[in-house]
Amino acid sequence: MLVRLRLLVASLLGGSLLLAILCLGAQNLEQRPSLNLGVGRTAQLPAGFLVGLALVVGVISGGCSVALLAPRGDQLPGRE
Repeated sequence: MLVRLRLLVASLLGGSLLLAILCLGAQNLEQRPSLNLGVGRTAQLPAGFLVGLALVVGVISGGCSVALLAPRGDQLPGRE
């Protein structure tokens, strides 16, 4: 249980740190396209911010899924 909690906290903190760095880096970008979603359009955001946001979401979701799918401490191979 402790391993799962550490993995979950580490992925959330790592994703939050990446998001903070991404927001700081995207402040002064000039080209700001908007995406057409079919129903409407998004706000004008830099393309690098959109790609970086997808990366951050992937880091957080991947870390959370590993934390949820990790075996419990008493079910590890080699432990009796």
